[in-house]
Amino acid sequence: MLTNKDGHGGRGTLVAMVKGVKSEYIVQKLQRLPAGRRAMVESVTMDMSNSMYKIVRSCFPNAEQIVDRFHVQKLMYDALQDLRIRHRWEALNEENRMKAMYKEKAMRYVPETLPNGDTMRQLLVRCSRLLVRKPNDWTESQRARAEILFERLPDMKEFYFLALRLGKIYSDYDNKDVARTKLALWFNQVEAWHYDEFDIVIKTFMNHYERILNYFHDKRTNASAESFNCKLKTFRAEFRGVNDLKFYLYRVKQLYV
Repeated sequence: MLTNKDGHGGRGTLVAMVKGVKSEYIVQKLQRLPAGRRAMVESVTMDMSNSMYKIVRSCFPNAEQIVDRFHVQKLMYDALQDLRIRHRWEALNEENRMKAMYKEKAMRYVPETLPNGDTMRQLLVRCSRLLVRKPNDWTESQRARAEILFERLPDMKEFYFLALRLGKIYSDYDNKDVARTKLALWFNQVEAWHYDEFDIVIKTFMNHYERILNYFHDKRTNASAESFNCKLKTFRAEFRGVNDLKFYLYRVKQLYV
């Protein structure tokens, strides 16, 4: 998402659609725009990929680079899901170990049934959705599942609420210096656990720290572009792909533009 000055000193938003994802190709296309127009771009909201950084640096040298909050928060929730999967494999391994031990004794192993009717392995499969929702949005079954999960695995509880706290920092603060302090404290809480999944998250954040903090200037986001992209993917999926590109673009224009 690009934000630039218009001809009357105001601001406008420009959404550029370019076919492909290779940085060299995109740079080539964007540099067809007059240098003067590209110099007017004040900010670019982006993800944390090196290719995007290269594109912005080459095409919009005067623009402030802003890492969109969606990509920052998604990285944290991805790490939370990785931790869930790690615990799931541990539960499966323990279940297999117990089955083998009971088999040697010619006995049948029955896994522990938790208060909500799940086994531990089933719980760790079925809790994936609740981990990306706020507690107020949980269903009754998800709430029961969360209580058991957090009692059995305190680290899952800690990192779930750290993910929520990251979102609260984004929502509650609009001053870059205040946000810097709040994020630094948040980093310390995450790092204290010394978990590989989350150490990688912190290192990634530190590599993009200033661009992440630029969000707090005036909270610009590319949410509208992300939403539009999601609509395009859904529309394409409904027709199981695109055979006639011109007709597809025509239908998109009629429906969404």
